[in-house]
Amino acid sequence: MATLGPETIQMIQEALREEHIDGWLFYNFRGSNVFATRILNLPTHIMQTRRYFYYIPAQGTAQKLVHNIEQWNLDSLPGEKTLYVSWQSLREGVKKIVGGAKKVAMEYSPMSNIPYVSNVDGGTIELVRSQGLEVVSSANLVSRFEATWNDEQAEDNMVTAKHLRQIVDLTFGFIKQHILSNTPLHEYDVQQFMLSEFKKRSITTESDPNCSVNANSANPHYEPTKEIHSPLKKGDFVLLDLWAKTDKPHSVYGDITWTGFIGETVPEEYTKIFEIVKGGRDAALRYVQEAFKAGKEICGYQIDDAARNFFKDKGYDQYFVHRTGHSIGEEIHGNGANIDNLETRDERRIIPRTSFSIEPGIYLPGKFGVRSEIDVYISKNKEVIVPGQPLQDKVIAILA
Repeated sequence: MATLGPETIQMIQEALREEHIDGWLFYNFRGSNVFATRILNLPTHIMQTRRYFYYIPAQGTAQKLVHNIEQWNLDSLPGEKTLYVSWQSLREGVKKIVGGAKKVAMEYSPMSNIPYVSNVDGGTIELVRSQGLEVVSSANLVSRFEATWNDEQAEDNMVTAKHLRQIVDLTFGFIKQHILSNTPLHEYDVQQFMLSEFKKRSITTESDPNCSVNANSANPHYEPTKEIHSPLKKGDFVLLDLWAKTDKPHSVYGDITWTGFIGETVPEEYTKIFEIVKGGRDAALRYVQEAFKAGKEICGYQIDDAARNFFKDKGYDQYFVHRTGHSIGEEIHGNGANIDNLETRDERRIIPRTSFSIEPGIYLPGKFGVRSEIDVYISKNKEVIVPGQPLQDKVIAILA
């Protein structure tokens, strides 16, 4: 991301006017606000030991409030500068830089509904409110300026999605080869095979992919290691979860989960649960597709409801113990809207040029867990795109 310039300032001001907010008040102290750090994108060599505020009004000139001994720290940003020294002058400075504003956005979430955005401490929120200001959440602004993809990122993602789908098929083939030849095979071996395919295809990951067998698949965050892993054998249920991005700066992730059974036919107990999971997945996807077709504005929590209500109707909602999906960006868990009305109530809007996963699951402790994960990208033209087709429509009979 380039240093914040006049063009981006103008885009932020347009967004503020659309949201009916007087300004966006960025605050940072020793890197405590990751969004201020990323969006303002200050030179990394600068020592930041004192609090600073940066205010972008819906109309007019941006304003800086910096400590006297670090008065040059925001010089890379447009705007007028105000200095403070004492805590009293800091408070006076806040009131000065916001001018006649009444409502400002900050990295805050009422009732901590969206904790991912809550980067400003409660005391600073109190300080700002003491100046007669209403503080509202910047959550939707963060999505617009931190979670959206450019055309190159979207194109790279489509390529990565194809690689991940191919790797799933190759990995099931790898398992089949070892089982039929009676060669010992463990979860860790399968994980390392997937990583070797990543390397061949010049895609990379911040953490290793996952192969979970039987009861391990009932742990949504199970990860095999070289020291801790289980063997694969005929009659086992297998879950593969893999995520990666192009090995280049600013590329974005793809993230999918598939399931299989090491046999020629899949037992009914696995098929039954998969059908419910697939139904929840498709209900969520259908909700998104129908909403955008109708021009309806939707939030992350509503998509979660679509999947969760399907599970409830089938009597399995108590086994669906995590959110339906997460934002996807340069990190596997991105900074846009999550598909969540369970762990949090994500009221952020789903907007063009953003991506998220849909990955409902049923986890039966001590037995097995089924998850089916797809990614969704909303194009700049509001098309609902699912990379990495075809989607899984049944548990794979690995030895068939």
